[in-house]
Amino acid sequence: MKIASIAKSILAGLAAGAAAAVTAVQDNVITTGEGVTIVLAVLGAWGITYAIPNRPKTNA
Repeated sequence: MKIASIAKSILAGLAAGAAAAVTAVQDNVITTGEGVTIVLAVLGAWGITYAIPNRPKTNA
């Protein structure tokens, strides 16, 4: 397991969670539904990004 694949999925999860959190905090209150949306955004980004492999390096 390479660090690059883990790092890109963690960063994607943080970005998705931050985007969902910024949207949820617009009214200064985070409801249960918004919290669930933030968690699902993070988990979805982790799963999708981790499942897609990095492009193989070429010797060019």
